[in-house]
Amino acid sequence: MISDYSHITDPAWLLERKLFVAEGRLVVRRLIEAGTFPVRSILLTPPARTALADLLDSRELTVHVCDQKTLNGIAGFNFHRGCLALAERPATNTSVDQFAGARRLLALEGVSNPDNVGGLFRVAAAFGVTGVLLDQASGDPFYRKAIRTSMGASLQVPFARLDPWQPTLRSLCGTGSCIVALTPDRSALPLARYVTESPPERRLILMVGAEGPGLSAASLDAADTRVRIQIAPHVDSLNVVVAAGIALAQLDSPR
Repeated sequence: MISDYSHITDPAWLLERKLFVAEGRLVVRRLIEAGTFPVRSILLTPPARTALADLLDSRELTVHVCDQKTLNGIAGFNFHRGCLALAERPATNTSVDQFAGARRLLALEGVSNPDNVGGLFRVAAAFGVTGVLLDQASGDPFYRKAIRTSMGASLQVPFARLDPWQPTLRSLCGTGSCIVALTPDRSALPLARYVTESPPERRLILMVGAEGPGLSAASLDAADTRVRIQIAPHVDSLNVVVAAGIALAQLDSPR
């Protein structure tokens, strides 16, 4: 129903109904093209309808078309992207077992900011990460801001939420993975040195923490190696998305 779009800013309402929101033409296009999640309906302006005509005309989808002012009124805020979609969340969480033997995994501890969650999924997709692992405190990859910031990558990169956290990560190491903790601690091994000394084919889990608190002491203890990105001494740290992007790029750089 078109009235469902009046609840898109209410995460609890969406979660209760097992729905998520995709925003913008590009993200909605990727949602439709992927075909992974059933699309409940689409609400868009005439220009957005024209831009997505190649997809909408070839599929049986419920589509509501209205002008921008009406869309803003339904959504309850000034939404300028002209396109919204409601899709169904998967019935069950991805099993961590599917990541056994993965070459690259990205683990998020305490990353609650949806922009950072989305950015990390975008980075994961850019550098060929097999999957993303989240602890119980990390944000929802299906939250609309996370999906928007990821440019749809959180709908493409598989993820699993782990509980318990460190023991489950360690269980993946039993398949040959190595946990690499990314930290600004100056006593940690420089990333460039780790890249030089470790075999390029090594399977690993890159673990990152929230900006500010960083990784917990328990997670740092659970890691096989602690690495840091060398930055100017007067700068205390990098944004977690930037740091993860640098680390993943260097880990796959030619030896």
